[in-house]
Amino acid sequence: MPFHAAADRYADKMQYRRTGRSGLKLPAITLGLWHNFGDTTPMATQRAMLTTAFDLGITHFDLANNYGPPYGSAESNFGEHMRRDFRPYRDELVISSKAGYDMWPGPYGQGGGGRKYVLSSLDQSLKRMDLDYVDIFYSHRFDPDTPLEETMGALATAVQQGKALYVGVSSYSAGKTREAAALLKQMGVPCLIHQPSYSLMNRWIEEDLLNALEENGMGCIAFSALAQGLLTNKYLNGIPANARINQPGGGSFKTEHLSPKNLAHVGALNEMALARGQSLAQMAIAWVLRDPRMTSALIGASRPEQIVELVGALQKLDFTAEELTAIDQHAVDGGINLWKRPSTDQQLA
Repeated sequence: MPFHAAADRYADKMQYRRTGRSGLKLPAITLGLWHNFGDTTPMATQRAMLTTAFDLGITHFDLANNYGPPYGSAESNFGEHMRRDFRPYRDELVISSKAGYDMWPGPYGQGGGGRKYVLSSLDQSLKRMDLDYVDIFYSHRFDPDTPLEETMGALATAVQQGKALYVGVSSYSAGKTREAAALLKQMGVPCLIHQPSYSLMNRWIEEDLLNALEENGMGCIAFSALAQGLLTNKYLNGIPANARINQPGGGSFKTEHLSPKNLAHVGALNEMALARGQSLAQMAIAWVLRDPRMTSALIGASRPEQIVELVGALQKLDFTAEELTAIDQHAVDGGINLWKRPSTDQQLA
């Protein structure tokens, strides 16, 4: 059956936040296609998640060139969903993609920030998604082996060519974010947004990055806000058979993330969430959004019901001072930041 979006999709389920000082508003919750939109997930399941999200007012779908598995398949599959269901709603959608990690064989496809790789990757992404442009195009990671002027020049070219409306960076340090924003400003293209990893158990952006974004009028969208599922009730009683750690492409979630120390903190946070009348996942999303400098929390899902649950977090975003103090005792570094090297100006290992 053809998809007809819910008439009340903009009624009251979602809130929209201005992205820094720009004119673009994003939904407080964004659907990420990092996992569960590659060729290992049935197209019907993907469709159900995308249509559920849009009916709930989620207008932002976040992709990257290497999402899958295999690489590129999330964008190719999304292109099919666009053709079948979402083409009439293109002007209601914000679609983002990224380039920065290895993607195709040979010296020009191994990732980084080189002009040839970045712009070739964007062309490939547009072809896979059957789009004329993306709304946001990111440098997926800082590359210390490429001059930052070259990487930012490639992003500026993407806007000047009409292939991206806005550009941003992901997993850049506060210092490199300031440099990137200054370079793009000189080129007449503002840096719209930063996409860092951020969660109750990975709070690195609080040290200086949020300040850098505020100084430069940039928005912030947090990825891995649920710590790849750690901040849900999934692991409270062991590792279920359908957990990401057991799925194709799930290697980014590691057994050491399920350490007794981490699970003890997760259990305590779960009790606090229940006392608030929320699930742990809902409280984790609400906590990420508590700072007014945060534009959106990026969620992943494996079934539509999870999206419905997480949008429910918006019903209770406020925290008392006592709640935040109690949460701070357990919102500690869990050793889960897989993106620490690029965000501290280092080359990938």
